[in-house]
Amino acid sequence: MERKRGYHSAQRGCCGLKRMRFVALLLVLVLAAGCGKKSDWRSREVNMIDDNYRTWYEIFVYSFCDSDGDGIGDLKGVISKLDYIEELGFNGIWLMPIMPSTTYHKYDVKDYEAIDPEYGTMEDFDTLVEECSKRGIKLILDLVLNHTSSKHPWFVAAYDYLKGLGPDEEPSVEECPYYEYYNFVKGNPSSDTWYRVGTTDYYYEGGFWSEMPDVNFGSEALRREFESIIDFWMAKGVGGFRLDAVKEFYSGYATKNIEVLSWVNNYVKSVNPSAYMVGEAWEGLGVYAQYYASGIDSFFNFDFGDSNGRIVKTLTYTGESNNAQAYAKALVKVQDTIRGYREDAIDAPFLVNHDMGRAAGCLRYDERKIKMSAAMNVLMSGSAFVYYGEEIGMTGSGKDENKRAPMFWTTDSRVGGMTKGPADMEPQENRFASANDQMENKDSIYNFYKDTILLRNQNPEIARGTVARLEAVTDGDIAAISKEYNGQKIYLLYNLSETDEKKVELSKSEYGYKEIAGYLSVDGGEVKLSGDTITMPAYSVVVLK
Repeated sequence: MERKRGYHSAQRGCCGLKRMRFVALLLVLVLAAGCGKKSDWRSREVNMIDDNYRTWYEIFVYSFCDSDGDGIGDLKGVISKLDYIEELGFNGIWLMPIMPSTTYHKYDVKDYEAIDPEYGTMEDFDTLVEECSKRGIKLILDLVLNHTSSKHPWFVAAYDYLKGLGPDEEPSVEECPYYEYYNFVKGNPSSDTWYRVGTTDYYYEGGFWSEMPDVNFGSEALRREFESIIDFWMAKGVGGFRLDAVKEFYSGYATKNIEVLSWVNNYVKSVNPSAYMVGEAWEGLGVYAQYYASGIDSFFNFDFGDSNGRIVKTLTYTGESNNAQAYAKALVKVQDTIRGYREDAIDAPFLVNHDMGRAAGCLRYDERKIKMSAAMNVLMSGSAFVYYGEEIGMTGSGKDENKRAPMFWTTDSRVGGMTKGPADMEPQENRFASANDQMENKDSIYNFYKDTILLRNQNPEIARGTVARLEAVTDGDIAAISKEYNGQKIYLLYNLSETDEKKVELSKSEYGYKEIAGYLSVDGGEVKLSGDTITMPAYSVVVLK
C-alpha cells in the first residue's frame, strides 16, 4: 500500500510540475503577445498596390555590383542584388543609361537598341526583367532623348555628309535624311554651345558637350525613330522610362518642351497604359510644375531634394521659415501646385541623385539627421526615389565621378561585388559601415531605411493620400498632417526637434483614429499613445490610424 501511495504521490507531483510549467509558458506567451501588440508594428501585413505609386531605387550599374571581377558593375551584378533590393522594400528600379556609349556615365548613346558590352548582353537584360517581374519590381530605363553620342550612326552620317558638300552645294534631306535629325546651321552662331563641322561653315548644337549633339524634334522622321526605340524596349518588358533633361529639348521654351513630352507620353501610354513616366526638369516648383500639363506621370521634386532643398534646410537651418510647421505647409503647397496642372499628378520626391553630393555630406555625417532625412523623403506622397548607397549613408561629393562611387557592399574589396568606380573618381572614405555590416545592426541607417519603407508599404495612404495640415497643432517642432485615400484617413506627426521629447494632444473622437499604426525613432525610443496624448522622442515620426 505504501508503494502504491508513493507511486500516486509521485504521479501527482509530476502532474503538478507539468501544470506549473504549462501555466508559466502561457504567461510568457501572453506577455509576449501583449508586448508585440503594444510596440511591434513591423509585424503588420504590407499592402502594396500594383500601380505607379512605388518606392524606387536608382542604380548606376557601372558602380553598383561587379559579377565577373573586372571592376565594373554589370547587369548580372544587379540581378545578384535583387533580393537585397526587395528585402529593403523597394518595388521599383530605375537604371541609369545602359546603352552603348563612349563614356563611363553613358548619357551619350551610340545605339539605342543594345546593351553596352561593359554591362553585359541583351540576354542578361532579359533575365533581369524576368527576375524583377518575379519579385513585383517594375523596371524603368533612363531614356536620353535630348542628344545622342557624336559617334551615333545618325550623327556620323550627317556630319560626314556636310563635310563632303561642295562650296556651292546646299544640304538636302533627300540626300541625307539624318541631316534634319540635328540642329545644324551655316555660319558661326558665336556661341560656346555650337561646334564646327570640320573645316566647313556648318555648326551643330551641343548644349551639354561637343560629343553630345542635340537632336531636332522638329523632324517627324526623328520622332518615328524614337517611337521605334520605345517599342523595342517595351516589348522587352520595360515598365516605363525616366526622361533626361526634358527642359533642354528647346532650352528656354517650356511650351515646346511640353509638346515634345506630350508626344512621348502619349506614344508610350498607347503601347502600355500602365507604363510609368518620370521626367527631369531641374527647376523650382513654379517651373517644373508646368510640365505636368504634358501628361507625364511624375517630375522630380527639386524643391525638396539636394543640399538646398526643403528636407536638408528643415534639418540644418533655424527660424520659422525652416521649422516643422513650414515643412508641413510645403508638403501641401507642392501637392496643390502640381494638381493645379493635373489632378492625377504623381509627385516624385527624392533626397539626392547621381548629379548631387551625397546626403551624408550635406548633413555633416550626423547619423541622426541622415535617418530623419530618410523618413522625410520616403514618407512623402507620390513615387519616392532613393539613390543607391543612401540607405547606408555613403560618401560622395565634388566632381560627378565622386557622386557615383562604388556601392559599399563590404570592406573586403575582393568579394561581395565591389566595383572600382569611375576612373577619374577621387578616393572616397565612407564614414559608415558597409551594407553587409549594417544589415546585421538593428540600429543602422540601413535598418532605419528598411523600417521606413516598410511603414510606407503597410499604409497605402502614405504614397497616395491627399495631404492636409492639422492647423490645430501649432508647436514649431511638430509637423502634423493627414493623408486621405480611398475613404481612409491616417495622420502623420513628425517631431523635428533634434533634442526634445514632445507631447501632442490629438482627440481620438474628433480625428477618428484608434491606434498607432507604426512609428520611427532615430534613437530607437518608443512613441507612446495614452488616451489622446502622443509622446514622441526627438527626431521621430508616428502614423495614427
